[in-house]
Amino acid sequence: MNQNVTLSCHSDSGSPPIRYTLFKRNQKVSTLNRPDLTPGLFNWTINSASDVGEYKCKAENNISRGGKYSNSLNFTLIEPISKPVLSSPNSQAKKAQNVTLSCLSENGSLPITYIFFKGRQSISPPVKMQKREAAVIFLFINSSSDFGTYKCRAENSFRNNTKYSNSFNFTLAEERSHSQTLIISLALILLLLVIGFALAIPFFIIPSYKARKFKSARSSTGLTSTMNAEESENYIIYTEIEPVKPEEEYVNFSVIRREDEKGENLKL
Repeated sequence: MNQNVTLSCHSDSGSPPIRYTLFKRNQKVSTLNRPDLTPGLFNWTINSASDVGEYKCKAENNISRGGKYSNSLNFTLIEPISKPVLSSPNSQAKKAQNVTLSCLSENGSLPITYIFFKGRQSISPPVKMQKREAAVIFLFINSSSDFGTYKCRAENSFRNNTKYSNSFNFTLAEERSHSQTLIISLALILLLLVIGFALAIPFFIIPSYKARKFKSARSSTGLTSTMNAEESENYIIYTEIEPVKPEEEYVNFSVIRREDEKGENLKL
């Protein structure tokens, strides 16, 4: 981009003067007249992607009819790559776990070649991507030494345009022991029991307590209740029972007076 290029159009035979015309995608862009058989030189600047594509030139003199066209020349736009981004779906990893690393440069002409590093050591062969897609490698975390610093490098055909990514480190995920798992499970079971007991209070315990309390109060006033076993507590029939009167008892005893030694019977 923004590079100056020179297109040379030359016919090595024919009577001068010769007129050269430059075409870009069959559109006329410039014309030069040469008094001799020297080439016609067209200076051009690549300002945008529309400036690349197929170019041709035509040579003609006063004798030729219609002139003759040259071969086609195509420019390929080469853009410098942007800084690649190194990432992974897993920022934490355990030992004996498979992980992936992805490296992608969002800008730059294709193809782009990626290489992965751990520290300063290369850990992958060059990966050439013909599409705007990330290069991916798979790693196996086998020991604590695998939790190092990773980077990737990207480059394309643009000269002196090699760029390195950000650093990426895996962190060791904490592994829960068997006892920790058991404690968590017991805590969850206890929590469920507490929640179940709290939900049972307004629906079962409180109504049952009120029914027993009301029945006890009625019994203390001489009332008892009869209830069908299939009926609800809301349908209690109370019947009044008269208290039992004690039977009359009779006691006979004698009173003896000294003065006349006469006994009397009294009835109580």
